[in-house]
Amino acid sequence: MSTLRNKVQLIGNLGNNPEIITLESGKKLAKISIATNETYKNAQGEKVTDTQWHNVVAWNKTAEIIEKYLQKGSEVAVEGKLTSRSYEDKDGTKKYITEIVCNELLMLGGK
Repeated sequence: MSTLRNKVQLIGNLGNNPEIITLESGKKLAKISIATNETYKNAQGEKVTDTQWHNVVAWNKTAEIIEKYLQKGSEVAVEGKLTSRSYEDKDGTKKYITEIVCNELLMLGGK
C-alpha cells in the first residue's frame, strides 16, 4: 500500500504548448497544463462538462520528450506525485501553487 501514497494519474489534453526551461546546470524542465473533462447531467437533465486544469512539471529525459513530441492539444497520460509550494510575487503577495511532478508520461492518440 505504501506505493499508493501521494500518487496521481491523469489522462488529458495539453492546453498550450510546453514551456521548456534549460537550467545553468544543463538540466531541462518542462511545464505543461493538462485539461481533464468530466461529463454529467444536471438536475434539469442537461449535459454538463466540467473541465479541470492541472499544472504538471517534468525533468530531464521526460522534459526532452515533452519538448520534442508534444504540443497544444496533445493527449497524454501522466503519473506522478502532488506537490505544493509558495512564493511572494513582486508586490509581496504570497502565492500558492499545486502541481504534479511527473514520473511517467505516455503519449496517447495519433499524430
